[in-house]
Order: sequence, then C-alpha cells, then structure tokens
Amino acid sequence: MNDPRQIAAALEAAKTIAVVGCSPDPARPSHSVATYLMKAGYRVIPVNPGHRTLLGETCYPSILEIPPGVRLDIVDVFRRSSEVGKVADQAIVRGAGFFFMQLGVVDVAAARRLEAAGIPVAMDRCILIERGRLLPLAAGEARGEGDSA
Repeated sequence: MNDPRQIAAALEAAKTIAVVGCSPDPARPSHSVATYLMKAGYRVIPVNPGHRTLLGETCYPSILEIPPGVRLDIVDVFRRSSEVGKVADQAIVRGAGFFFMQLGVVDVAAARRLEAAGIPVAMDRCILIERGRLLPLAAGEARGEGDSA
C-alpha cells in the first residue's frame, strides 16, 4: 500500500480512470481533479448516482454499471471512508488495475481486501499530487509547460 513505484507505474500505464464521487461543482476537489486528469490525457469516467452526464461524459451510478468492455485502469474514490468498502468490493468484481483513496479517505479493511485480490492501493493520497510528485515531466506537460524549443 502507498508504494511510490506502484503508484507511478499505474499512472504511467493508465488510460482510463473512474472518478467515484465526481461532482458537477467546480469548487469541489473531485471536479477539479477529474478535469486535471482529462487535460493530462486520461479518459475519465465520472461515477455519481445523481447525474447522467458530468464533464461532457456519461456518468454512471456505480462502477458496476460502467460497460464491462471498459477497462478500469484506476478507480479514484472521493467518498466518505465509511462508503469505501462497497466501492472496493465493486472494484474487485470489475478487476480494476489500481485503487486510489483520496486525501482523508481511509479504510484499512477495504485496502486489505483489494490487495488480497491483487489490486494495488494508494490510501489517503491525492492522485493529482502523486502524479505531480512522481511524474513531474508529465505533470508539467499537462499544464502546457513542456519544452517549446
């Protein structure tokens, strides 16, 4: 858990990230992180039972309702710690590649179940911060700071 090498490898290899608890409110961290991930080149799938579309994408009530042919490279969770267990169990069923619990989100039992199922976990970590810390060149390019020479 929280292994920087596993986090970096997941971020480098990922193409699709499900953002569970994605909000339509630009002031909410889930919205700004999802927007950042989209600008960084990831396909973001918003998950929120209260919405049909978010960020111009189809929004699903749960990760189990995302079409089965869609590979979930990373599941990024913006939910209360008490609600993570259910999402973790869904991620196991879907065979997610990596599971992120955002800052302040902690569920050790869920993390153990995920890891027992072979799904690496980042707990109490922000995917945006970790990407900037572990993949600085890629993060700079997402902000338009790449070398222009």
